[in-house]
Amino acid sequence: MRNVDAAGLGIGDDYPPRIMGVLNVSKESPYKPSVFDDAGEAAEYVDRELIDEGADIVDVGLESANKRFEVLSAEDELDRLDTAIEVVESVSGDAVFSIETRYHEVAEAALDANFDMVNDICGFADPKMPEVCDARDAAVAKMASPPDLERPGAVEEVDDIYEALKLNGITDKTIVDPAFGGWSEAKTLEDDRETFERLREFRGFGQPILVSINRKNFLRDVAGRSTEEALPVSLAATSMAVERGAHVVRTHDVAETRDAALIGKRFARRRVREAGDVDVEELDVTTVREARRHVDRVGGDADAARHATARVFELTGLDSEEKGALRAAATETTLVLVEGDDETSLLAVGTPVAFENTATAVGGVSGALDAAFERITESSR
Repeated sequence: MRNVDAAGLGIGDDYPPRIMGVLNVSKESPYKPSVFDDAGEAAEYVDRELIDEGADIVDVGLESANKRFEVLSAEDELDRLDTAIEVVESVSGDAVFSIETRYHEVAEAALDANFDMVNDICGFADPKMPEVCDARDAAVAKMASPPDLERPGAVEEVDDIYEALKLNGITDKTIVDPAFGGWSEAKTLEDDRETFERLREFRGFGQPILVSINRKNFLRDVAGRSTEEALPVSLAATSMAVERGAHVVRTHDVAETRDAALIGKRFARRRVREAGDVDVEELDVTTVREARRHVDRVGGDADAARHATARVFELTGLDSEEKGALRAAATETTLVLVEGDDETSLLAVGTPVAFENTATAVGGVSGALDAAFERITESSR
């Protein structure tokens, strides 16, 4: 996993999870506590509520990305940028300042002033955006989006989200964002939940990951909570997201989110990074789809991913004929069977390929065994 240097702030597996606090200089933004049009008041808010609470990055929005509002032009955003620049100049605390925009002209002006990085909510739909960021050696968060400057984040299927993040390439300092939230009428809560469940796949880019899940509908709906009541579900999801590989968490609840992120990092799987002259990294792979993302990244044969992940299943309620058929099949495949004192159950250990081959070998022995291996092969994909 590549680490990214954002104006001296390290982001990636080798660093603590980074917290991105939010400031808006757009009156239409829905989260009113973060909205300011006075630079002095905004700077006080940034110091007191964001940096002092643990924000590593302050993301400044010039307009609301809510689909209900008209999209501002680059000229309109530039008119608001002066206020944002004045805020940055007035802040006394130490943080990396990110400008949220979809336009390369705005990013260029902000980076040439006092901003450190860019949060592109249209995922390089403006093809000049990566050029601007690369030329200034600036980190850039790239949110999955269609190639349309008026439709940020309106991608539903996980595979399509992954492909959208490839649009117009990735700079060495890109942080990928799979874009959680109701960016379009077509995007459902189940779409967001599947994206969250498959979050590890986005490690296949080899770049740090940013998530914006603070009090989002797909979490609130699970617990039946309003926005005001949704902090606990956000914190639970934050820990899970960091454990699954997220490196930056964008939030309005800075102090609480920081703590939840640290817990997720502390109990995440440990990955070996250094071994003398050779760097060794255990890739966080639990499914074939996750393995396939890494295989694709290095240009390998996608079928190799089916050999990459060992799975362990316990089968209970087998009769003697079914167990005998499994033993015979295991001698022809690489499946490992572990039998204990319980004569009706066993553990089966192997790669998806081993289970697929075993399923073929025992096919027709019994309907129950066929059904069991169908479910096993489905869950291993």
